[in-house]
Amino acid sequence: MRPAVAAAPVPVPPRRTGVLLAIACAAQFIAVLDASIVNVALPPMQESLGLSPTGLQWVVSSYALTFAGFLLLGGRVGDLFGRKRAFVVGLGLFAAASLAAGLAQEGWQVVAARFVQGLGGAVLVPTTLSLVAAGSPDARAKARALSLLTAAAASGSALGGVIGGLLTGLLSWRWVFFVNVPLGVALVLAALWALPGRPPGHVRGRLDVPGSVTVTVATAALVGAVILGEERGWTSAATLGCLSLAVASAALFVLVERRAEEPVVPLDVFGVRSVTVANGLSALVGGLLPTTMFFLALYLQRVLGMDPLQAGLALTPGAVGIALGARGASRWMAVLGPRRSYVLGALVAAGSLAWLSGIDVEGRYAVDVLVPLTLAMAGFGASGLPLTVTAMSGLPPERTGLASGLLNTSRQVGSAVGLAALVSLASAVAARHGGADDATALTSGFGTAFLVGAGLLVVASVLARALPARRPRHHED
Repeated sequence: MRPAVAAAPVPVPPRRTGVLLAIACAAQFIAVLDASIVNVALPPMQESLGLSPTGLQWVVSSYALTFAGFLLLGGRVGDLFGRKRAFVVGLGLFAAASLAAGLAQEGWQVVAARFVQGLGGAVLVPTTLSLVAAGSPDARAKARALSLLTAAAASGSALGGVIGGLLTGLLSWRWVFFVNVPLGVALVLAALWALPGRPPGHVRGRLDVPGSVTVTVATAALVGAVILGEERGWTSAATLGCLSLAVASAALFVLVERRAEEPVVPLDVFGVRSVTVANGLSALVGGLLPTTMFFLALYLQRVLGMDPLQAGLALTPGAVGIALGARGASRWMAVLGPRRSYVLGALVAAGSLAWLSGIDVEGRYAVDVLVPLTLAMAGFGASGLPLTVTAMSGLPPERTGLASGLLNTSRQVGSAVGLAALVSLASAVAARHGGADDATALTSGFGTAFLVGAGLLVVASVLARALPARRPRHHED
């Protein structure tokens, strides 16, 4: 393997440091937001475009498929060809696809645009993380910046239903896509002015096409198998075919990377304990935040009788909890270290999900939803930052895009698998107690899923003993 050419990052003028962070947080927010913002808009979209139930599923799934599938490739593109260039191209692609989705006159046009949106997001998200990590002058500033970026990403996941409900209720379903266009244009202009260009002696190399193709196919096939398993059954030919393709592609990827001169994912990164453990924990519990919001959105509407706009507003405190948790973690990590900080956040989230498991058909919003929701989101925000800092600090500057791509891939795959598994569990429990049309049975299914989620977080807090007690330092910050 030819050694990478490393150089110090281009210094960011002090007056632009805050602008760079604001741009990165805004881009991270809208890219993650788009994974869930369409959920509330699906019924009017179906009526307007004549989409079948399967078509509706693919409006949601198409974004997740390309977003998760291309994250590693997106992170590597930023490392090789310049983060500013990758950011602008990814954001431009995302905004253009959003415009196409909003203007769609046929269902297939929305699905096709969502595939392209996911591709743009896959370049954008790891690039924002690596830009912030590379642009922070010291370890403390980096922790603060990453805490804000973590909060922005988690808030995007939590507020999808809220913003989707507001835009659909006040304007139309098309605005869940149109809103990205002016935001994208503004962020592109700001990025051209504020983001540092390629430094002298920037990492140079070639894109590992065979490795990029095999890892993308493996990831996309795994996510596709999860989507099809939920839609058609886990023993269907399509699901088993995707799983077989995922396994075969993953095996081929390992073979290709062992021989590649400049691999897209150098296998030696998995020898760095901090990177491997952070990604493993992220995959294990990555689905719990979106699952919590998904179940609560259904509970508020189908059990407590709220309309989409009311339910969206009722879930808003979750974003406040995430921001507070991530911000708090950036302060106490210096004292507690990543391991204890993660365990603290995970246990707060576990206790809150156990609280939510007690919801019933006579539930009171303030006691049964508001308080545990806010605490759960605070726990997720607090536990997310230690994993981000650990994974990003374990690799040198020229590999920050790779580290970001790995972490986001583990989160997205964990999110897809976790959501599908817990939804299947909740549906099975509801079916045994009277079916999905019965409020008591539905609530029982939600409660069981929340309790299992709490158990996963407890397991994760035990496995977190493998995290470093202090932030790993592969290089000087």
